[in-house]
Amino acid sequence: MHTMQLIQVITPTQANAFIQINKLLNATTPNYIQPLYKDVDDIFNPKKNKTYRHGEAIRWILVNTNNEYIGRIAAFTNQKYITKGDTVKVGGVGFFDCINDQAAANLLFATAQQWLTSKGVQAMDGPINFGERDKWWGLVVQGFEEPPYNMNYNPPYYIQLFENFGFQPFFYQYCYGMNPQQPLHHKITERHAQVATDKGFTASHIQKNNLYKYAEDFTTVYNKAWSGHGGLKQLKLEQVKLMFTKMKPIMDERIIWFVYYHNAPIAMFINIPDLNQYFKHMNGKFGWLQKLYFLYLQKFKKSQKFTGLVFGVIPEYQGKGIDAYMIEEARRIIQTKTKYNTYEMQWIGDFNPKMMNIASNLGDTFVSRKLCTYRYNFDREKVYERHPIL
Repeated sequence: MHTMQLIQVITPTQANAFIQINKLLNATTPNYIQPLYKDVDDIFNPKKNKTYRHGEAIRWILVNTNNEYIGRIAAFTNQKYITKGDTVKVGGVGFFDCINDQAAANLLFATAQQWLTSKGVQAMDGPINFGERDKWWGLVVQGFEEPPYNMNYNPPYYIQLFENFGFQPFFYQYCYGMNPQQPLHHKITERHAQVATDKGFTASHIQKNNLYKYAEDFTTVYNKAWSGHGGLKQLKLEQVKLMFTKMKPIMDERIIWFVYYHNAPIAMFINIPDLNQYFKHMNGKFGWLQKLYFLYLQKFKKSQKFTGLVFGVIPEYQGKGIDAYMIEEARRIIQTKTKYNTYEMQWIGDFNPKMMNIASNLGDTFVSRKLCTYRYNFDREKVYERHPIL
């Protein structure tokens, strides 16, 4: 029996090793793109990650008898991490990497479970992020293509490591792709034509020189369409202005769209170029040299893939063809003025069939990848329940 040793991450050297293990164990996995060190490091920095205000995180690295790195895991508690219907306190595990060895994986999972139990937790979800769901969430179970920026990536054998330990699917996450240069489904063009007969409807892509106007429009649509859903809070205009200012250097005006009715914003379609198409050349680093290279790539070797962040219509205009109207308006510019050849939407949970239905009807969309958020109840007698449908 080979002995293994778990080391809690405390020193900067260990924190660096925690990041290196991901590359070490995945370097030969086809389509792997190394995440930026900084992006992972910031998750575990209380000054950078607000989740520390109502949660705790811990990390471990696993070595074998020859002192070689063979795995890693992080565990977290987060008072604000609550799924409707939960009757127990749920913690999380994430940033899991492991050689193809069930004993090593079991040791990592069991250690996380033990720590979470000591914090009063009775179940764990994973692999999840210590923070927002738009990053590092879920295990890839299908569609092992190059991951978009800040998305988990793993070899297929991780599925067995999770399931053999006893994790069960809590919900599946679907990403939808399409070829943005293909003609749209005739239903989209027909519905666009119907909406366009009412001249009150207009659609336009953003202009960077008027960023704050679009930040206001975003805030209006978001708060009407999303706040209150699954615990999502109202966004403040100041937050959105800050977000837009940060995004400005990477924004492509032609792929961020709004629909208005008599100048009032009613729908939006927010996309950005996939940054991983640039970052895959950086080996995880983003110092001044890489920043210069990034600017060069942005100018001369533009990303040909773009990713969807937000798509939504305010409730009173849903089911009226506004989504089709917006997609067709965007297509006319994207197909004639850009060179994008790949499009992928961020994941939608299978607990949100309404949104999945919209995504699958946008045109010739297909499921480009599928991820899984697993749950493990510490009480093995407890009846297992999937995430409730919204």
